Amino acid sequence: MIDERQNGGEEEVMGLENGEMEENFADLFENSLKELVPGNVVRGTIVQVNDDSVVVDVGAKSEGVIAIHEFQDEQGNATVSKGDQFDVYIESTENENGLISLSKVKADRQKIWSSLEENMVIEGRILARVKGGLSVDIGVNAFLPGSQVDLRPVRNLDKLLGQTLEFKIIKLNKRRGNIVLSRRLLLEEQRDRLRKDTLQSLNEDQVMEGVVKNLTDYGAFIDLGGIDGLLHITDISWGRVNHPSERLSVGDKIQVKVLKYDRDKERVSLGLKQLIPDPWADVESKYQVGQRVHGKVVSLTDYGAFVELEEGVEGLIHVSEMSWTKRIKNPSKILSINDEVESQVLAVDVANRRISLGLKQTEPNPWDVIGEEFPPGTVIEGQVKNITDFGLFVGVEEGIDGLVHISDISWTKRVKHPSEMFKKGDMVKAVVLNVDRENERFSLSIKHLTPDPWSTIPTRYKPGTLVRGKVTSITDFGVFLEIEEGIEGLIHVSELSKEKLDSPKTFTEIGNELEAVVLNIDTGDRKIALSIKQLEDRKEKANMESYLGSQNNATSNLGMILQGAMERANKE
Repeated sequence: MIDERQNGGEEEVMGLENGEMEENFADLFENSLKELVPGNVVRGTIVQVNDDSVVVDVGAKSEGVIAIHEFQDEQGNATVSKGDQFDVYIESTENENGLISLSKVKADRQKIWSSLEENMVIEGRILARVKGGLSVDIGVNAFLPGSQVDLRPVRNLDKLLGQTLEFKIIKLNKRRGNIVLSRRLLLEEQRDRLRKDTLQSLNEDQVMEGVVKNLTDYGAFIDLGGIDGLLHITDISWGRVNHPSERLSVGDKIQVKVLKYDRDKERVSLGLKQLIPDPWADVESKYQVGQRVHGKVVSLTDYGAFVELEEGVEGLIHVSEMSWTKRIKNPSKILSINDEVESQVLAVDVANRRISLGLKQTEPNPWDVIGEEFPPGTVIEGQVKNITDFGLFVGVEEGIDGLVHISDISWTKRVKHPSEMFKKGDMVKAVVLNVDRENERFSLSIKHLTPDPWSTIPTRYKPGTLVRGKVTSITDFGVFLEIEEGIEGLIHVSELSKEKLDSPKTFTEIGNELEAVVLNIDTGDRKIALSIKQLEDRKEKANMESYLGSQNNATSNLGMILQGAMERANKE
């Protein structure tokens, strides 16, 4: 038996049980044929085969015996018969039974050891996994370090068990019985030979067979025979490839085309898709504007969805082309990867390899008929869907909202924000002002549900009319007076009083009721000019006229009294 020991993680120590061998195995082998002493090798002939042993004649007065298991194969069958001759190793001289103990296995091992040399290439069978590597049977046990198994580290050494391969002896110590092997050196030599041959014959545009050696995110490395070429992910297929593993596996044999070869740097760029025609070559003839097409969604982005129409040909459905009425913020709301969709070709740009598709075009456009259904003047009722600074959106039909601009909410009220009067979800009535199909805009008005009060203002508030109202606002230039709901007039600072005022704020306060006279009306700008100063003038004039009238009446009465007195006097 040979003892197995690990030496420095790289060597397995093997030795014979009955002592160390002599340094010169060849001389020992020749001398042992002549002497029947333990450790020598002699020629023997089988004279008897028993169930558990074989009796061998070694030319001495006594015969030797060898255990039957030394002749058995892996299935336990002994392939030996009487008369067979072979070399045997003398383990010990005659025992108490007069037999010599022999071994055929040890004799074979001595022959093998005598033939081994460093750098020799030898065939062996991998037996087992041991610490640091593998145990290999080359006639004797040898050690194959894990680093010497292959060109690249092998993660699973167990898959090599039982395989018969060629190895090179890189260390040999016959005295200590150590043998270290390498398979990697043989593979490197083989690769260098292939590399040299490949480099000599390699040319651009050449089609070659290679083996997929490694996969990365950006491509695959292909072994062309001693030299690796890069097959970039964009050159694997005319179609979309997210990762090379979708199309290739390590170990695959494939045909590739040499796209570029840098002899100085020994870099090779390869292509796989270049072996088949470019599908964009006939896209212009196959896809016409307005044509309905079917495809599979292969990618979603914020701005749209890419649809594969065929291998290597994709079209983009922009988010704006997905619905006539819905505001699609993200395509994932209505589409998913691998969805089969029908769309319409909107544009084809072969030079830039782009096809524009439309999803909404496969359905009728509701804006084509919305104008006929809701002509201007139509009163509709809908729910407030959204409120903004500039107005509120009211639902008209599924997916179609009408806008009530802030200026169309009220004839008279000053609305700073629509939320002052409405909230989301309110049901409101409105009048259709206009339907703009081209820009897909639906204009509504709430104030047009009632007549414009300014249409009757000129007849109801003629210049000189006395009005009474409440102060709603005071500014540096005057006072605003609400004379009826939503209708205000301005009393300019110069029309507040005959006396000079430092500020209108010293004249009155918000909420006070005042009387004024209408000066004039501007229906275009919806303005009413009022005056308190003229009202005071009017009152002063009226008072004066009243006073003068009273004076005239007093004079007339006195005359009549005097005349009556004179008449009475004359009578007397």
